[in-house]
Amino acid sequence: MSQQGDPKSDSDDRYASDSQEDIASEETFHDTDDLGFENDEELGETHENLSTESLGRFRTDPVGYMMRLTAESSAFIQGLGWRNYDNYLGARIFESGATEDIKNVVLGRERIKSCIDRLMKELDTSSLSAKEAKRITRLPNAARAAELDVQLRSRSRSILDRLSANMNSLPFIKLFAFTLNTILVRMYHQGIYIKESEFAKVREAAKLASERGVPLIVLPCHKSHVDYLVISYVFFRLGLALPFIAAGDNLDLPVVGSILRKGGAFFIRRSWADDPLYEALAREYIQVLMERGYNIECFIEGTRSRTGKLLNPKFGILRIILDAVISGRVKDALVVPISIGYDRVVETSSYVNELLGTPKERESLWGIFTNTRIFQLRWGRIDIRFAKPFFLREYLDQQIEKRNFTQDNVDQKIILQALGYRVMSDINSASVVMPTALVGTVLLTLRGRGVGQDELVRRVGWLKRHILLKGGKVAHFGGMGLREIVTRATTIIKDLIGTRPELIEPVYFAINRFELSYYRNQVIHIFLSEALVSVSLYTIIKRGGSRLDQRFPFKLLLEEVVFLSQLLKWDFVYPPGKAEDNLRQTLEFLVNSKVLTFNGEFIELSEAERASGRENYDFYCFLLWPFVESYWLASVSLFSLGLDECSSEPAWIEEPAYVNKVQQLGKTLYYQGDLSYLEAINKETMANAFMCLKEMGIILSRPSPRPARIALNPTYLPQRDMTGAILPQGLLWTFVERIGSFRREGKNRRDNATVSTRVLRLANLIGLQLQSSLKTSVEKNMPTSTLAPPSSPPSKL
Repeated sequence: MSQQGDPKSDSDDRYASDSQEDIASEETFHDTDDLGFENDEELGETHENLSTESLGRFRTDPVGYMMRLTAESSAFIQGLGWRNYDNYLGARIFESGATEDIKNVVLGRERIKSCIDRLMKELDTSSLSAKEAKRITRLPNAARAAELDVQLRSRSRSILDRLSANMNSLPFIKLFAFTLNTILVRMYHQGIYIKESEFAKVREAAKLASERGVPLIVLPCHKSHVDYLVISYVFFRLGLALPFIAAGDNLDLPVVGSILRKGGAFFIRRSWADDPLYEALAREYIQVLMERGYNIECFIEGTRSRTGKLLNPKFGILRIILDAVISGRVKDALVVPISIGYDRVVETSSYVNELLGTPKERESLWGIFTNTRIFQLRWGRIDIRFAKPFFLREYLDQQIEKRNFTQDNVDQKIILQALGYRVMSDINSASVVMPTALVGTVLLTLRGRGVGQDELVRRVGWLKRHILLKGGKVAHFGGMGLREIVTRATTIIKDLIGTRPELIEPVYFAINRFELSYYRNQVIHIFLSEALVSVSLYTIIKRGGSRLDQRFPFKLLLEEVVFLSQLLKWDFVYPPGKAEDNLRQTLEFLVNSKVLTFNGEFIELSEAERASGRENYDFYCFLLWPFVESYWLASVSLFSLGLDECSSEPAWIEEPAYVNKVQQLGKTLYYQGDLSYLEAINKETMANAFMCLKEMGIILSRPSPRPARIALNPTYLPQRDMTGAILPQGLLWTFVERIGSFRREGKNRRDNATVSTRVLRLANLIGLQLQSSLKTSVEKNMPTSTLAPPSSPPSKL
């Protein structure tokens, strides 16, 4: 991805690779049983465990447990050592009356007054409840404006009461910190680790920010509800001013909402586009916090990642922060990207259910910590990594100069998107790969039913070394040997991995591939460039033939890589760079790794890679194939869409119902052998695939009224024979075939005619069901009006 302009529209810059300097030769890739994780780029670095020791277990030692509990709680409450939390770095918090003072300042701001005046003048009741709006519209015109003014001011106070944090009590914070430490060391029994050199840079920058009176903008990745607690605990433990945390209003529950407010959480609605008063209040509240120098934490992805990899950035809160600095209302802010790594994430099993289409249950911190099962967990450790912080004002000046803007003429949308992707790239660069991710990745990137213990250890060692060669980071475990690390990881995710100990040597195999893919996806960003090249090269390798038949011209490979990276851009965050430059860098890495050969014109598999059974080349393909499958499934499902039989116009189908049908199609194809990966039907990747198809003009969309509806662009309508059967031809089939060329070969996929007949027959069945639903909708007088197709031609395939 390039940051030269809109990151979503630079077609030539969408493909990029990690830059590397001195790539070691293959001779350094030795395999050894006792290669410990201390032999990495962090040799000599200090890694500190921030959590105190576990109190033990009440059942085995009730007296000792209670004595340790009493002593530890007393240490927190009395404020012994770092627990005192008196000389923290940053703006003063816990001031009496601060919460009410902030509310009053917000309500007195000109933006709020102007918003209320405008709504009152236009008699706009959109910010009121339906009941109040209905009551006011029944009043005489003379009384309506006055009553609306009263209700809008009352509504403003009510919104702020629900939105605002209430971080006024230091004794509560100390007690909360003790509680968090007690819970976290039971769940993650090996502690919470940071790299001291990284934190030293953050502290130095935070000290400078404090001297300038500007806030820290803490931007972590979002993997779990535990993230909120971990970041606050780390800030408390390291003596930084606790951040005010932008949290979803789904966490504003009885009891737990009050506790989180006292810990600094302020609750934001998921959407406020239809409520101008709420938007004005939220903006002012965040800006007032920034003006006072209070640190603010928000999750750049907006929601938790259910797939394990980073999501695309959400710009709501970030837009407010950027606007505050650009407008000059806040002179500056220090941006601190943070990566959080877990040996195991608490919610992954529920993520799988959601991604497979099970209705989402209301889930919260309260549900997690009232589940007594968590106190029996021993899920390893948490690693916190800090990317290099940067001042927002300096970044803005660089962007203005780089893009030839003037201070009075800044395209905030372009800078906002560049900032969002800069933060995501920084988080990816700072992220640390945990042992569970190494083991999960190896198990899902090998051919066959399972892998022997020695082979598993060997491949984990290979993966670890190549992560380091790519500039990635692997969790630091001191003098622990590689075999011991692998054993530790398999123990932590033992319910996802099966073992056959009765064989000549223990054999490991994946039990729950879908949930295990969560850990594999934490590695994919490191090898994304290599995966794109390998899967593009596969389009010719899978045809077979002689070595001459499997050579790929550089120019053609570049075209394939650009197409594939454009297709998948909603799923991955690419670093900056031109496509051709990055392709050459990636080929250099693969050549030095003896995976490929490149004579300046043609690329092919190396002799060493062929002799090894393509194990390293296949590894890169296995990383990306599940995502290719998702996009192929989303595209082939479009054959189920057609004309509305009642109007001869595109059939507008409710999008949620359609996605459920596509998942049903995917499950059928998976169990029939036409789809290789069950995780290919996950809702998150499918949603990204449909976003891509909308952007390309293949799908038309109508977001309102809800639920959103989609239709197939008439240009891509499937062709049918005299019997009504879908024919494997036309623009849509050509597009599906293009994506299909990247797919992994399978037992049912060599005969393309057979595949097309079987898959298109299933798509036709879904189409008949959708038509039936559409007829029912018409009979019930539900809205089925259509929109004209876009005037601009569809994107070239």
